[in-house]
Amino acid sequence: MKPILNQQLQNYRSQIDEIVKELHHLTLAIQHRELSQTVSDLRNRITEPFMFVIVGEVKAGKSSFINALLDTEKEICKVAPSPLPDTIQQIVYGEEEAITEINPYLKRISQPVDILREIAIVDTPGTNTIVDHHQEITESFIPASDLIVFVFEAKNPYRQSAWDFFQYIHSDWRKKIIFVLQQKDLMNAADLAINVQGVEDYARKQGIEAPLVFAVSAKQELEAQKEISGFIPVREYIRQHITGGKAPILKLQNNLATSQNISERIHRGLDLRRRQYEADLGFRQDIHQPLDLQETNSQNLVKVLVENLVASYDRATLKTERELTEGLSFFSLIRRSFSSIFVKNESAKEWLKGLSEKLETELNEEMKSRLNQGVSDIADSIQQMAKIIDLKIKNSQTILANNHEIFSSIAERRANVLRELQETFANFLKRSDSFTDEELFPQRNSIAPNLAAGGGVAVVGALLTGLTNLTVLDVTGGILTALGLVFAGVSIGINRRKIIRGYRSEIDKGRQRLESEVSEKLRTYIRHIKQRIDSNFGEFDQLIEQEEQQIAELLERQENIRQQMLELGDQLGQLLTDEGQAPK
Repeated sequence: MKPILNQQLQNYRSQIDEIVKELHHLTLAIQHRELSQTVSDLRNRITEPFMFVIVGEVKAGKSSFINALLDTEKEICKVAPSPLPDTIQQIVYGEEEAITEINPYLKRISQPVDILREIAIVDTPGTNTIVDHHQEITESFIPASDLIVFVFEAKNPYRQSAWDFFQYIHSDWRKKIIFVLQQKDLMNAADLAINVQGVEDYARKQGIEAPLVFAVSAKQELEAQKEISGFIPVREYIRQHITGGKAPILKLQNNLATSQNISERIHRGLDLRRRQYEADLGFRQDIHQPLDLQETNSQNLVKVLVENLVASYDRATLKTERELTEGLSFFSLIRRSFSSIFVKNESAKEWLKGLSEKLETELNEEMKSRLNQGVSDIADSIQQMAKIIDLKIKNSQTILANNHEIFSSIAERRANVLRELQETFANFLKRSDSFTDEELFPQRNSIAPNLAAGGGVAVVGALLTGLTNLTVLDVTGGILTALGLVFAGVSIGINRRKIIRGYRSEIDKGRQRLESEVSEKLRTYIRHIKQRIDSNFGEFDQLIEQEEQQIAELLERQENIRQQMLELGDQLGQLLTDEGQAPK
């Protein structure tokens, strides 16, 4: 290659290395160990030769194919009657023959073969073996490959395990693949043609527009029957499309394409995370809606209840005022004074006492039915809201599946938080103490056994009735006490107007207390219940907040990497065109 081209390649290699480094940092940020390792391997292999990865089932003839392709008259890859240990063999150029054990699953074989100056060949274990780690270590090499050579046994290229592995290579990594039917010498021409066509047809169905299928016989090649072995078309394909100066550029392009593949997979995963976040945010807003609606409805019901209580209060107290006014007339007082000489209970003082007792009875009768009905409506409102929220939690939408290839840990964490929310809220609804309030029920630290047995929202109505009853009794009791003081020791003949004014004053005070205290206590209770219900979502809200920040940051980083890759990919394509070396 020209010196200027070498310099350009070095510049592009440095740029790709920097981009892959950023991609590696991104995989670390999303805490995906496998992708991090894959990207690290890509970066480490950026200076290596163009890499052929040979895959296929055990006994398909992969090792024999490699030996024949290298044409060294030596058995570089051992051909054994039984499967070899789960070891990958990487065959590279070296001035001297050498075998280096990189790790328990990888050997590097150096050979002074000219073609290995431009390409490296990786021999992998069989895809259908049951030996531990075979598939695992084979798959670890696929992302860094530049060309996949899929070797089938010519007699039977339809085994499911081989095509399942093809799906992994093609669907997950979109690698360039050529197909080789090995051991064609064991078949007649007609049957071989049928199998070649069968592989082409199946590959097309899987999305490969123009599949390349080569039928070869390593045996014939090694026995110098080169004209009929089928290796001439294979070597011509390599010469036209890979070697002759194109391999280094293609290597960079493939490295970039694999990095783009990983970047796009991360983007798709992040997009699912974003959609899950938006669904969760909508779900959370959907929870706020019944809470806010319930608060508004309950506050309106409180208003109606208080208005009805005040109306009942006014009816009873107005009736008593009329009786008081009539009883304090001049002739009524004279009659009571005369009658009291003979009957003690007919005195004005006893009459006023009886009037107070009668007012108490009428207030209780007037308010009781109004109170019970109003409280029942408020309790029903709270219970319906709680049931709606419970149902919404159970039906929350899951978009990011627990088995997602990249963000399964995020999905599982969300699933755990949601499951805990469901359990916590269900328990919250069952517990009676969830709906008590020490500020509003200072004398009721524990619920009566028969009431507590109902559990949860079942106690709301009883608690509200108790709350409002206590308030109403306190207000009416205070009125009656005040009236007793107004009536006691009054000289009736002189202070009639003062008694009426005092009565009206105390009734007005009672009305204001009744309205303000019942309203305030009920509204405070409703607000407290809303806050308690909402507090169950603390951990879920924290998850949403974290997702919002992380997704925005990760998407920005991924998009920046994607743009750099697109620009560099265009430049590499133009470099091939300018040099007149574009693959045919």
